[in-house]
Amino acid sequence: MKDQIQQDKFVALTYTITDENNEILERIEMPIDYIHGRDSQVIDKIENALEGCHAGDEISVEISPEEGFGEHQQELTFTDDIDNVPPEFRQIGAEVEFQNDKGETKIFRVTSIEDGKLTVDGNHPFAGKTITYNITIATVRDATAEELADGAARSPSLH
Repeated sequence: MKDQIQQDKFVALTYTITDENNEILERIEMPIDYIHGRDSQVIDKIENALEGCHAGDEISVEISPEEGFGEHQQELTFTDDIDNVPPEFRQIGAEVEFQNDKGETKIFRVTSIEDGKLTVDGNHPFAGKTITYNITIATVRDATAEELADGAARSPSLH
């Protein structure tokens, strides 16, 4: 009898994330793993959908902005003259870390360069989007005592 996903099971899975147009936004082909019910990094809706599944099962879970990465916040988008930006950040996708007065840091990504202006965005790339995780379960087994003590097998990317 195959193990089913439940509290304290080790789970390994692969997935793709698609947007509303079924365009692939992210593909994870190397299995990532977590301990079911122990790892707060996994989105609750995904963990709930995985409950009771077995190795080999495939499921799809739609995540709204409220359930996943939040709404897009315009106040986290800034545009400046490209001449004010160091050359190493003058490319789409470049990441810049900013720190506020309280010492908190946030990663901003370069999202646009046009007409001598460069735009950075501190929102998660999936913010404001309804996305679907298309998950294939690779392994389900009892977690080891060591994994249970750590609370996680590895840092999963389902967050």
